[in-house]
Amino acid sequence: MSKMTVHAGGARDMGRRFVEAFGRAGSGENFEERHITFLSLEEMMSALTPKRFELLRHLHREEAGSVRALAQALGRDYKRVHEDVAILESAGLIVREDGKLCAPWVSLAAEVAL
Repeated sequence: MSKMTVHAGGARDMGRRFVEAFGRAGSGENFEERHITFLSLEEMMSALTPKRFELLRHLHREEAGSVRALAQALGRDYKRVHEDVAILESAGLIVREDGKLCAPWVSLAAEVAL
């Protein structure tokens, strides 16, 4: 799949991106962009911990049939992995396809608004 861009702060920029994409789609342009916006750098850093990055990398390489299977593959506690999956899935960084967990992004790019 495509690149995912993760933004911290800049809610105004989120609106601008939406308006631009809406205009591009309205003019018939065929494009695919993926964006996730956190309201602050602190919120982004809280969601994207080192353990969660490890989890994302694993799911990018290999799908997991369940959270339990993912926890076993990572050698981590089920409860913690379940929490991590819930946070990453609600943020849009993990996708469930045919009942399996995956992270289909080729790369994650981070952009922080000053």
